[in-house]
Amino acid sequence: MGAKLSGGGGGSKLHVEANAEINVTPFVDVMLVLLIIFMVAAPLATVSKEVVLPKAVAKPQPSPPKPIYITLQKSGDLFIGDFSTSLDTLGEDMKRAVGARDPDQERIYIRCDQKTRYADFMKVMNKLQDNGYYSVALVGEDDTQ
Repeated sequence: MGAKLSGGGGGSKLHVEANAEINVTPFVDVMLVLLIIFMVAAPLATVSKEVVLPKAVAKPQPSPPKPIYITLQKSGDLFIGDFSTSLDTLGEDMKRAVGARDPDQERIYIRCDQKTRYADFMKVMNKLQDNGYYSVALVGEDDTQ
């Protein structure tokens, strides 16, 4: 907003009149510069060489199967997911949980209580290997807070 000072003769007081005009010239200058930049940059962003691409023949990959969790509690109780099992029936229960999928390709996640005996954990690992489950991942709690 601008102001205009106007005064009369010799000793009269000055009074201020408001000027409500907006100067749009800088705005128009900036817009024209941006327009020129986009007009120059747009052709550079397009590919100017034509290439005939081959057709893709790969089949889409299926979604990964639902992970299988084995839980070993400090009391020695063993679970596949939410279902209770024992060391003697672990192999058959794993085959039911995996279904028709290949056990060599299946990843098994083991969760153990921190107070679990190492011998109990190794019995579970050995039983899994005896039944053909070699891809085993151990689950721990993230302590990076």
